[in-house]
Amino acid sequence: MLRHATHDGSVVTVEFSEGQQARFHGIWLRDNALDPETRAPGNGQRLITIGDIPSNLRVADANIENGNLLVTFQPEGKTVIFPSDWLKNHVYDCHRPNTVGRVAPGITTWQRGIKAPSADWIEIHTDPTVKCDWLAAIAEFGFAKLTNGPIEPESLLKVADLFGYVRETNYGPYFEVRTEVNPTNLAYTGLGLQAHTDNPYRDPVPTLQILYCLENSAEGGDSIVVDGFRAAQRLRDENPEGFNLLSSHPARFEYKGSDGVCLQSRRPMIELAPDGELIAIRFNNRSAAPLIDIPFEKMEGYYAAYRQLGEIIDDPDMGVSFKLEPGESFIVDNTRVLHARLGYSGAGSRWLQGCYADKDGLLSTLAALQVTRTEAAE
Repeated sequence: MLRHATHDGSVVTVEFSEGQQARFHGIWLRDNALDPETRAPGNGQRLITIGDIPSNLRVADANIENGNLLVTFQPEGKTVIFPSDWLKNHVYDCHRPNTVGRVAPGITTWQRGIKAPSADWIEIHTDPTVKCDWLAAIAEFGFAKLTNGPIEPESLLKVADLFGYVRETNYGPYFEVRTEVNPTNLAYTGLGLQAHTDNPYRDPVPTLQILYCLENSAEGGDSIVVDGFRAAQRLRDENPEGFNLLSSHPARFEYKGSDGVCLQSRRPMIELAPDGELIAIRFNNRSAAPLIDIPFEKMEGYYAAYRQLGEIIDDPDMGVSFKLEPGESFIVDNTRVLHARLGYSGAGSRWLQGCYADKDGLLSTLAALQVTRTEAAE
């Protein structure tokens, strides 16, 4: 609840019942007005452009009514109500963290010892609470397992259906992960694979990857996941200059494994938002193209940092390992969590199917489920 408001024509200052004060610019309040002439009642989309707001806008009045803020704007003569809870959720007059390499709120980094988040196939398809918790775990930790699923080809597509859509690529709507003769990709051999993010040569990269097990009687072939954000933060703490080199200069990635395909991207291995927040990790030795965007005098330092990041990623203390059984799958945030595979023998069989999806659908489904849960609890 609000208990007091003052204004000076361009800024409104409010005091919440807990004593917290916050300032809001008049132009910000007008742009974010909640009335039906400014925002579509059905979907909340803005109906005005910035050019529709008078350039000589001023706050003519601001007062509290029933704990909410009422603001009158001139020269429009328009009065808008701003609920106190809405204002509190959108305060920007506050201290902002500025540590370079920090993670967004709600993200928890991890290393070996964490118990892999997991859900049951039947429960997740029948209980919205289980589904909500599973999606929340992926958003927080960047990966999760799904157990007791059907042992049928293309079941992984039903996993993507839980929250969004498959992102089709040159590999098709999904791809096979098993030993092949003359493979077009090293993933299709029994070789071990260093922890990596997938498809760094795409722009944008697929933000989620699903791997679904149909057969796994081969010796070895355990899956390993590594939190790339934790690895980047270790590099930052151990070698700040190296972290700066990998985050401020673009690497290059390329894939030309089949006819008619030549994918290329130019992005840093450690991607930061302008305010220093970790956005993404791109790490894939198999797809790294020649580095030509680093100044000559910084190239050796860049390679030293690259090597150090690789050593951190390979550190056994960083990885969580598990062997998928038929009917089990796992999903990773491909902008954050690296996945690896131990080598496996030719004896027995190992058959996984993989596909890509995007995080926006997952986060949207999660947010909608959380709103429903909150409303049900009220």
